[in-house]
Amino acid sequence: MDAITKIGNSIIHFGKSNNRIYLMSLDYMDLPIIVDQLDRLANENGYTKIIAKVPAYAKEIFENSGYLEEATIPDFYCDKEDICFFSKYLDCNRQTDPFNEYCIQVLEKAKSTKVVQEKKTLDEDICCRKANEKDVEDMALVYQEVFKSYPFPIHDKSYLLKTMQENVIYFGIWCGKQLVALSSIEVGKDNSNAEMTDFATIEAYRGKGYACYLLDEMENESYSMGINTAYTIARAKSYGMNITFAKQGYIYAGTLINNTNIAGHIESMNVWYKSLI
Repeated sequence: MDAITKIGNSIIHFGKSNNRIYLMSLDYMDLPIIVDQLDRLANENGYTKIIAKVPAYAKEIFENSGYLEEATIPDFYCDKEDICFFSKYLDCNRQTDPFNEYCIQVLEKAKSTKVVQEKKTLDEDICCRKANEKDVEDMALVYQEVFKSYPFPIHDKSYLLKTMQENVIYFGIWCGKQLVALSSIEVGKDNSNAEMTDFATIEAYRGKGYACYLLDEMENESYSMGINTAYTIARAKSYGMNITFAKQGYIYAGTLINNTNIAGHIESMNVWYKSLI
């Protein structure tokens, strides 16, 4: 499993599972030297991609170092600064997605989907609530069932507990006592933004609109916390997830090519965002 560590005060996620380095959070004081440090780490380990999620003020530094801008979310921070996703490919094969035509079809279908204003309702025997520490074992089992691989260890109950105690709010849908669907809000460090992520529904309960319901609940929670911008990084091959976000009024921001090891393969990911204010 890939690891999370710091370079200076910046946070990176790196390893052979995703065969990349992901600069998740950039500290201004680490510029510009962190660019060379990322290159060195990638070359030493043979990683084929570096992806950097950085504020727009760092754009010129990364572009001058061979990075390509793949997605941008406007007004990401409290001060209205944009966030940019820059990628550097250290192997030309990593830059070409063999499923590109299929992913384009998925995206076109999602973009043509009308925004749905009416909220879905749940059957009487179905309930939705925030997950708590007592739920982590069942949560881990759901994630183990749904995903053959995932960029973060959500199949591990200790990881779920740790993130729950830090900056992640998990939501679940239960049929009686059985947990059947999950998702999470990963709250940004200044509480101005939140990633809507970790969606999973066990096979027998798919096609019931639970992802849309969970997303609506998470948006309401985020709005109550004063969060300005919600976003997601969704599998580019997934009709269901891309359409779910399009239905909720999210705007397409770009595609991260061959970015994430999910469901057993490295796949491209689409970035979507929505202003909650």
